[in-house]
Amino acid sequence: MSPKITKIESREFEYPLEDVGTDKHGFNLVYAPGETTTRKLFGVRVHTDEGITGEYVGGNSPAAAQYNIVAKYLIGKDPLKREKHWSECKRALRKYDRMGIGPIDIALWDFAGKYYDAPIHELLGTYRERIPAYASTYHGDDAGGLDSPEAFADFAEDCRDEGFGGFKIHGWGGGDDARSLDREIEAVHAVGEAVGDEMDLMHDPACELETFADALELGRALDEQGFFWYEDPFRDGGISQHAHKKLAQKLDTPILQTEHIRGLEIKSDFAANEATDFLRADPEYDAGITGAIKVARMAEAFGLDVEFHAPGPAQRHCIAACRNSNYYEMALVHPDCQNTQPPVYEGGYSDLMDAVDDDGTVSVPDGPGLGVEYDWGYIEDNTTGSVHTYE
Repeated sequence: MSPKITKIESREFEYPLEDVGTDKHGFNLVYAPGETTTRKLFGVRVHTDEGITGEYVGGNSPAAAQYNIVAKYLIGKDPLKREKHWSECKRALRKYDRMGIGPIDIALWDFAGKYYDAPIHELLGTYRERIPAYASTYHGDDAGGLDSPEAFADFAEDCRDEGFGGFKIHGWGGGDDARSLDREIEAVHAVGEAVGDEMDLMHDPACELETFADALELGRALDEQGFFWYEDPFRDGGISQHAHKKLAQKLDTPILQTEHIRGLEIKSDFAANEATDFLRADPEYDAGITGAIKVARMAEAFGLDVEFHAPGPAQRHCIAACRNSNYYEMALVHPDCQNTQPPVYEGGYSDLMDAVDDDGTVSVPDGPGLGVEYDWGYIEDNTTGSVHTYE
């Protein structure tokens, strides 16, 4: 008899980030001494008649809202038929961004690994079991942390000394003086001159730059310092193939796009139309491990690399099964405040900076499924009141 899904639970919870706030617009996380920012995540559990539960912690509120559409479909279904469920859920969510597939699909992969007593990367096909990592910073601040080009350069040197092979700047971005790129460009040169001969350098304005001209001006500074990639520079939102093809034609620094578009087909259009040099994938954003691996295989067919967004056990398993991926994003990091990892892991798993070894790599969990143990006691104690059960 095939296993059957008997119940799906989604539980919203919150956790604090000390000395972290947001910029004046309220969107970017920045160092803010004395402030506490509360973040919300979701714990998803897929129960089965085998007594094995698939689990995942992550996601966001828009994604959780989509569970209402697809979760009931899964009740009574075989949890091992992931490809079939992925296809049905993709169609059901065709009017939406389909991010609601991600956490449930990851939980189904966790179930499969536990069912077969194997880590997910082994089910996908293991290519490696250690992954090079880069340090991905908080946004620049004006509070005595990453508040100057020199501060970014000093932190880059610290990250180099910790073993990181790469360093990514999230700068100060837009605002009332958005047209003034002086500080952004100075940070590029400061970091490049400090560690450019020893680290791969990346820059991600997170779509803050106001104009194509701003993106081009900053990109030319990256060219001078030999940056590894340039990611989501300006206010088109990272979605215009034409704009990024034009930008790529005028710069030497490779462009990294597709974090902000959903779906295998449109990502393949970016590749086919030469609108990006690297592709972005994320198992949460891109319809789970099933969807993210499809992106990686498509990129490989085009002869391109795929870089996975954000840290997490699902990302580690995906990268472990990919030849064409360079780095694991350790994010967000800062010299004076904690990174954004939720305190939900029991055992040895960590996405804190000290998880990176002297050789600049992180390990891939080798236990069944995701290979991590979640602290459900913490999750339940910090539940915000939003708990949904489908059965």
